[in-house]
Amino acid sequence: MPQNPGPDQPAAFLHALFARAVAAADPMLCVPAALPPRPGGRVLVVGAGKASARMAEAVETVWGPVPGLVITRYGYARPTQQIEIVQAAHPVPDAAGQAATARILNLLRGLGPEDTVLALISGGGSALLVQPAGNVTLAQKQQVNAALLASGARISEMNTVRKHLSRVKGGQLAAAAFPAQMLALMISDVPGDDPAVIASGPTVGDDSTPDQAAAILARYDIAVPQSVVDVLNGPAGVMRPDAARLAAVENRVISAPAQSLAAAAEMAQAAGCRIDILGDAIEGEARDTARTHAAHALQIAAAMGAGDAPVLLLSGGECTVTRRGAGLGGPNAEYVLALAIALNGAPGIYALACDTDGVDGAAEVAGAIATPTTLTRATVLGVRAQDALADNDSHGFFAALGDQVVTGPTLTNVNDFRAILIRPAQ
Repeated sequence: MPQNPGPDQPAAFLHALFARAVAAADPMLCVPAALPPRPGGRVLVVGAGKASARMAEAVETVWGPVPGLVITRYGYARPTQQIEIVQAAHPVPDAAGQAATARILNLLRGLGPEDTVLALISGGGSALLVQPAGNVTLAQKQQVNAALLASGARISEMNTVRKHLSRVKGGQLAAAAFPAQMLALMISDVPGDDPAVIASGPTVGDDSTPDQAAAILARYDIAVPQSVVDVLNGPAGVMRPDAARLAAVENRVISAPAQSLAAAAEMAQAAGCRIDILGDAIEGEARDTARTHAAHALQIAAAMGAGDAPVLLLSGGECTVTRRGAGLGGPNAEYVLALAIALNGAPGIYALACDTDGVDGAAEVAGAIATPTTLTRATVLGVRAQDALADNDSHGFFAALGDQVVTGPTLTNVNDFRAILIRPAQ
C-alpha cells in the first residue's frame, strides 16, 4: 500500500482511512489519558471485552504492576506484568469465559470501602463475561445467544435479554465489589454510547424488566428452555440505577465511534475530500442501510462536475443481519454486497465497511471493499451477487473476488466503520 494514498488511489485510500479510524481507538492512547493517579491502598483490576487486554496493558504502563484478571477474545491477549489475561469465546460464550467470570466474582468478595477496583469494559464483554442466572446452563445460554445473533435483533435488545439471564450483567459486577470504590473505563461499540448497553452494562444499573426481556424473545420468535422462562418469570437480578450497591461506582466512556470517524474525516479532508458524516449510531438491517446509502451516493455523483472535489460519506453504528441462508452473515460484508448491487457498477464510487475489532459477525475478517468493477468481476468468475446476498454469504462472495479486508486482532472495538468515496466521473 502506498505510504500516503489519496483519493486518486481509491482502494488504498479507503484502507488507510480504516487504519486511521482503528488507530484513533487504540487503548494505549485513550486509557492513559483517562487514568487518575494510582490510588493508595489495595487496588484490583477486572474487566472483559475485545479491547480489555490492551486496556490492561495500557494501565500497567501508567500504574506499574497491579493484580487483576480480565477476559478477552481468543487471539486478543497482550503481555502484562501482573494482570492475568484469560481468553474465551466470542460471540457465543464458552466454559473458559464462565470459569474466568467466576474467578472475577471471587476476587471481588470481601473488599472494603478503602479498596479500589478498576473495571476495564469494552465491546464483546457480553459474551466473555458469563455467569448464567437461576438454573440456566451454559449450553442453554449459548443456544439463546446464537439465536439472538441470527435474529436481526438490535444490540440493545440482545443485551436486555442477556442482562436478565445473568448474575454479572446489568450492574451486578459492580454490586459484587461493593463497598469498594470502582472506576469503570469503557470503550464503546454501541450506537449512542450508552454505558448501560456496552458489554451489557456490568457496572451500570438498568431500568429494564424481565417481562421486557421475555417480550424481545417473543418478538423474534426465539424458543427458549423452561429454565429461561423460570428466570424471566422471577424477580429481576439486575441492579436499578439508584441501587445503594452502585453508589461507589463511576462509569466513564473513554473512546467511542465518533472519535474514530472524526480521525478518518480529518485525514480525508487533508487529502482534498468533502466530508459528509451520516451518523455514528446507525442501526438496522445491513442491506437496508446499504440501499439508503447507495441512493444518497448516486444523487451526489449525478450532481458532480468534472472538477469537483471527491466526496467521502462516513458512518458508524451497528447494523444487523437476519440470517435466512447458510452464509456467515457478517453485517459489514453484507452491507458492502448490498451496496454494490444497488450501485450496479456506477463509475467513480468505491466503498469499504469493516468492524473495528477485525471480526465481522462470525468471520475472522474485518469486512470488505467494493469498486465499480465488483459485479462484472464476479460475473466473470461465475459468482452471482444476488444469490450470495439471498444466502447471507457475502463473505464467500468477497473471498472469491479477493476483496475481503483482513486485519487480524485490532485490540480495540468501536463498532462498524463505513466509508463511501465518490469521485467525479472521468
